[in-house]
Amino acid sequence: MTIPEISRRTLMKGTALLLASTALARQAFAQDAPKGGRLVVAADSEPKNLNPAIVASNGVFFIASKVIEPLAEASFDGKDGLAPRLATSWEGSPDGLSVTFKLRDGVTWHDGKPFTSVDVAFSALNIWKPLQNLGRLVFANLEAVDTPDDYTAIFRFSKPTPFQLIRNALSVVTSVVAKHIFEGSDIATNPANNKLVGTGPFTFAEYKPGEYYRLARNENYWDKDQPKLDEIVYRVLPDREAAGAALEADEIQLAAFSAVPLADLGRISKVDGIKVISKGYEALTYQLVVEINHRRKELADLRVRQAIAQAIDKKFVVDTIFLGYAAASTGPVPKNAPEFYTPDVATYDFNPVAANDILDKAGYKQGPDGNRFKLKLRPAPYFNETRQFGDYLRQALAVIGIDAEIVNADAAAHQKAVYTDHDFDLAVGPPVFRGDPAISTTILVRSGTPDGVPFSNQGGYVNPELDKIIAQASETVDTAARTDLYRKFQQLVVADLPLINVAEWGFITVARDTVLNVSNNPRWAVSNWGDTALQS
Repeated sequence: MTIPEISRRTLMKGTALLLASTALARQAFAQDAPKGGRLVVAADSEPKNLNPAIVASNGVFFIASKVIEPLAEASFDGKDGLAPRLATSWEGSPDGLSVTFKLRDGVTWHDGKPFTSVDVAFSALNIWKPLQNLGRLVFANLEAVDTPDDYTAIFRFSKPTPFQLIRNALSVVTSVVAKHIFEGSDIATNPANNKLVGTGPFTFAEYKPGEYYRLARNENYWDKDQPKLDEIVYRVLPDREAAGAALEADEIQLAAFSAVPLADLGRISKVDGIKVISKGYEALTYQLVVEINHRRKELADLRVRQAIAQAIDKKFVVDTIFLGYAAASTGPVPKNAPEFYTPDVATYDFNPVAANDILDKAGYKQGPDGNRFKLKLRPAPYFNETRQFGDYLRQALAVIGIDAEIVNADAAAHQKAVYTDHDFDLAVGPPVFRGDPAISTTILVRSGTPDGVPFSNQGGYVNPELDKIIAQASETVDTAARTDLYRKFQQLVVADLPLINVAEWGFITVARDTVLNVSNNPRWAVSNWGDTALQS
């Protein structure tokens, strides 16, 4: 089976299986996978903070999830879509005021000290709630964590907190770090944020800036049959076009997150020894958005935001930038989240004539050069598609008389400029929808997020009505009522345009066929790879 036989619609849904004819058989014998070997992987960025307990983002998880573990991980066949990790079970109280976790016995940190409930309590109260970009929302009402014994942690909430939310968030926001490593330090600047000490199947061995990260087998991992690999090496390849060539030369064995450009998939799928895989991103729907700095007078005007929305041809973006491997967005919740999604929102059809008319009537007249005003546009550097959309957006804005100056930067500089310094007018962002609007979606529009929190509302947008809905949903235990609030949330966001949702997409992994047990959970690229192996 080759890539031309798979429809783009199927790829978007993530239902295509491994596209090499031998892949399924190799997947079926995961328990018999050989041990040993070094897996070399393409990495296109170098996060400035590698601690997933602080920065819950896929660029961080891609490396750190092999070292630092969450309480539970996403699963294709586990109960409620979860598989136990540091927790073996979890149960919420009917009133939404507590959640009890039973923890795994016999786990040790990489420095040999035992893992216990005090590490979970410390992580939750000192990091997830006050510091983490997503945890500060999920655990906003967490007031205490009881530890009656070493293997029980009882989370106590001051207000009802939906167990549905906690359960949906476990794989994303509950990376546990060691209390003895961080206690008594400035957590945000602790060197352990980049020299990770965890409980996972791999230890953090080495980092050479601009060259590679190296992880080594944890010989004392709690799952005695894992890890299969001796080492994982992330080779830093900022130029994504280089990933395909490195795979063909067998210099690397795996490239995730569509590191091989979409335009190359048809060709590379025909190369002997290489497989193209669409599975493994089902819990990681990316959303292409235009982030807006509402401190800028013109952008604080809803009419200007509406004009920008009408200047964007979403069909062109899907067909030309994503080559059809995407879908146009209607709002902040993607279509593949049917529990929450509603199509009953305002629409902004592509109409540059109407957009120009809106700006004229709003008093933003064109000058002699045809420009109404100038904006600073920062495309996120993480993907080819975000950079390409930045180029497209500049051209689309020029048609309606807005002069957008593109400012490119590496990942660290981009994050600082947008999320700390607010040095942008428009930014192209790729936030991730992780199964629940409270996880990574509401943070994009809710007011009051401190400066420096990545992938959050740093545009200065404030809407008390929207904030009220978000706060209500965070305390609504009844599932139907909570779902209804999030449908109202979508309607309000699309009506007021704090940001502009353009497209939503999944990713593709390309690997040598010697790599076994790839894409076997819905967050595979950012899971622990304990059973990933190399055929000798």
